[in-house]
Amino acid sequence: MTMATDLSEAPLPIPPRARKATGGRPIQWLRANLFSSVPNTLITLILAFILVKAGISFVQWGVSNAIWWLPGNDTAACRALRGLGACWAVIPEKYRFILFGTYPFDQQWRPAAVTLIFIALFVISSRRKFWRPGLVLVWIAALAVIGLLMWGGVLGMPYVSQDRWGGLPVTLILATFGLAFGFPLGIVVALGRRSKLPAIRSLCVLYVELIRGVPLISLLFMASVMFPLFMPDGVNIDKLLRAQIAFILYAGAYLAEVVRGGLQAVPRGQYEAADALGLSYWKKHGLVILPQAIRHVIPPLVNTFLAFFKDTSLVLIIGIFDLLTTAKTAIIDPAWQSFSVEVYVFVGVIYFAFCFAMSRYSKRLEAQDTPR
Repeated sequence: MTMATDLSEAPLPIPPRARKATGGRPIQWLRANLFSSVPNTLITLILAFILVKAGISFVQWGVSNAIWWLPGNDTAACRALRGLGACWAVIPEKYRFILFGTYPFDQQWRPAAVTLIFIALFVISSRRKFWRPGLVLVWIAALAVIGLLMWGGVLGMPYVSQDRWGGLPVTLILATFGLAFGFPLGIVVALGRRSKLPAIRSLCVLYVELIRGVPLISLLFMASVMFPLFMPDGVNIDKLLRAQIAFILYAGAYLAEVVRGGLQAVPRGQYEAADALGLSYWKKHGLVILPQAIRHVIPPLVNTFLAFFKDTSLVLIIGIFDLLTTAKTAIIDPAWQSFSVEVYVFVGVIYFAFCFAMSRYSKRLEAQDTPR
């Protein structure tokens, strides 16, 4: 008995794989993952050489030889570099136009406040402790404030038409409203494609296949050019609103297929268990099926969100000044035409910041919802 007790209490040896999974010294990790064989060692060395070479070149161009400020905006010093260094002075000179477009200069604090409100809404909505019915009221109030700030016309703020809107606020408006309305539409369409009623199922299939079968540019052209032809005389819908409707329809079709894949991944037993509890159709899907389906498709959902956020740049086709369009327009000035790379790097950092934040949040959300 004593020997058996001692053996049962003795710690079991940890296998090599378990020891590797629980962590180890950096040198052991490098040997196991980067230098485990001759081919892996060669590939690691080649990639390391390329990355170091590219990093050194970028530091020399973007930091060591760069010009950060020009007195009097005289670009002669930047031109003398002849591409050997970056001319970051173009950013402080053009950043207000890049971020806010042709919005009146003395009123650009309003789109700046709108951008901060959007970011605050995103941060609040990403915290589970705020996932309550009151969050909907917060969004409604915030969107009302956003509209008040952008249009103005009250509280001493001059009215600014949507033709003067541009830059980052327009990108955030298109992406936020497109996803906010497109996601519920996608859920309804996904449920409709699985409906037992032929008329509803056929209508949803027709919608999805029609929207997914044409490029987004064609939808924007139809919203901008053809849609007004079907409106009564004297009725004119703003171009930004027409583009927003096109984005909502586009997002709804693609998100519907993602959600439908999640619905198919839910085990059949979950449907039967919900039916056994006597739940209605909407309660069954709202409380049992959809939470599991969405949990299954978090990665493709986020991938669709990221692609959709970047696709907002296509509104250039119909003359709407989003962030990328204002960046292109900012370097039309002959004095700064040679420094478009710096402007695109600046805009790329903004896009990367939003996309990386969404990606990290989805990864954290997926880890929290994964059973352990």
